[in-house]
Amino acid sequence: MGNNKKFVVEANFIKEACKLNLTLAEFLLLIYFENADDSTFDLDKICDRLKIERGDILVAFNNLLGNGIITLTSEKGDSGKRVDKVSLEGFYEKVIESKKKEKNKKLKENIFSTFEAEFRRPLTGTEFEIIKAWLEKMYNEDLILAALKEAVYNGATNIRYIDTILYEWNKKGLKTKEDVDNYLNNRYENKKLEETGVFDYNWLDDYDK
Repeated sequence: MGNNKKFVVEANFIKEACKLNLTLAEFLLLIYFENADDSTFDLDKICDRLKIERGDILVAFNNLLGNGIITLTSEKGDSGKRVDKVSLEGFYEKVIESKKKEKNKKLKENIFSTFEAEFRRPLTGTEFEIIKAWLEKMYNEDLILAALKEAVYNGATNIRYIDTILYEWNKKGLKTKEDVDNYLNNRYENKKLEETGVFDYNWLDDYDK
């Protein structure tokens, strides 16, 4: 790698790296290995390329290793000697995990908005906490929204009714929306109803039995 060669870094790479609260030396070292044609850990070469003191590079390198952002493996080189190779797999795993958390956060924010739209009013503090508890304990977003849709279909837009639906589904071992769809379709087929639908069953009937 020539000393005049510029680093090329995608904006998304920089964005994700900034979320890790890296020091300048750690950030530059990460960029270095992202651009490196040879991922061998060559301290002299890195110092010359980044213009950073050896001690600072070693501290940054050890911090990246310790935080699982980079990993180091020993491989046999062309000369037959073992050489240390740096991988950014840990960094990209953290990026994936970060995106999953952001997606889950958006889903949770959207689910509250969906409830308010269906209820046609803001949620009360109690309702908000109940929905939050559903999300944190056992029910996935799709199942909760399916229960909401069921309640709306039956004209019972209240938290108690939806909680009852979720309770009955859980008791019957229905963990996903697909489980519910299959269960209700089979139920309707067995009863030979002329018109079938996934969301046409009053779960309070089961609850009261």
